[in-house]
Amino acid sequence: MSKRIRVLIADDHAIVRQGLRQILSDIEDMEVAGEACNGVEALQLSRDGQWDVVLMDVSMPDRNGIDALKLIRKEHPRLPVLILSMYPEEQYAIRALKAGAAGYLTKQSAPEQLVTAIRQVASGKKYVSASLAMELADAIGEDTDRPLHEKLSDREYQTLCMIASGKTLTQIAEELNLSVKTVSVYRARLLEKMRLRNNAELTHYGLKFGLVE
Repeated sequence: MSKRIRVLIADDHAIVRQGLRQILSDIEDMEVAGEACNGVEALQLSRDGQWDVVLMDVSMPDRNGIDALKLIRKEHPRLPVLILSMYPEEQYAIRALKAGAAGYLTKQSAPEQLVTAIRQVASGKKYVSASLAMELADAIGEDTDRPLHEKLSDREYQTLCMIASGKTLTQIAEELNLSVKTVSVYRARLLEKMRLRNNAELTHYGLKFGLVE
């Protein structure tokens, strides 16, 4: 039997981790060799173990998936990180790929798609769905044609999505483990970059471009 693909799962929901472990336990060429419940733990385990693929959520406490992804890629450039998220592709997929992800899947994906994606990134290739491939093709267009939110930093973009979903600055600060003052700075920057005036206009923009669940 060929070498099994050692998978590290990073997700803050125990039920999700258990479900993923159950799916992969039935696959002969894969094994879940470790679990992390937040971004900090995922970083630590990536340093301590020998992994073939990291399967990681975007939204986690302590350090979000995009930040953890960048650090893992910096320390282990050959280690593929496959993002598995509750967020639709149009919200985070392109950002994740630009940050170094080997692929992006939503949690609504079929188990067979997950298995295919893990095998593909473990072999050194990228994995994108057909719909995401079309988005990537569109994103290659002129910079001036890109929606304003695509020009935001990752933190500014997160702040935009959270404000548009109705969260207060205090709630955002707690979720991102930042100070309210720092979140206020991100809000001010994104309002300026997007030429918007207030939270109501941010929410309208988020709904218009499908950035709110």
